[in-house]
Amino acid sequence: MVDKQIVARGVTDAAVIQAMSSVPRHLFVSEALADSAYEDFPLPIGEGQTISQPYMVSEMTQALALKGGERVLEIGTGSGFQAAVLAHIVFRVYTIERNNTLFMRTRKLFDQLHYHNIVTRCGDGTLGWKDESPFDAIIVTAGGRIIPRPLLDQLAPGGRLIMPVGGLMSQELLLARKDRQGVVSIDNLGGCRFVKLIGQHGWKA
Repeated sequence: MVDKQIVARGVTDAAVIQAMSSVPRHLFVSEALADSAYEDFPLPIGEGQTISQPYMVSEMTQALALKGGERVLEIGTGSGFQAAVLAHIVFRVYTIERNNTLFMRTRKLFDQLHYHNIVTRCGDGTLGWKDESPFDAIIVTAGGRIIPRPLLDQLAPGGRLIMPVGGLMSQELLLARKDRQGVVSIDNLGGCRFVKLIGQHGWKA
């Protein structure tokens, strides 16, 4: 998976490659889908949600330009796979999931796999996690119409935020950078398709 789907498509960050090689992706999907876990496409995880394709996880993680000591906020825990990849790279991962069934399932899995640097919360991810902010990086694993203002406010100066932004059927992957003066600039990394971001600053349920 890593050689053919990630490295061959341009991912060069050694920490990202190592993390993708270390996380047992088949444990983050149902047993019925385990044989497909390392293929390069998203898979259903129940509750109307999916686990993102390996390449997209790698691309989004690499875009954050992580160095190893960061505190990262993830919006949309889902299967937990993206958080696990981040946990191999950074100091601490804070991840929010709105669906209680997925939240309970992934929290149990994180404990079983000894990901003790992942902190979980069940709630509206579009509001961020103000009490633990600011964050060095923020990753949103669902598509919204705009980048929620609370997330930009909770991004530390010098930090990066990556999120799919657009309509319900397709989005553009946007990378927001906040400079030391708090000014935000945005780059478009190309088209993508994610499940919808639900919440006060996202789509309605």
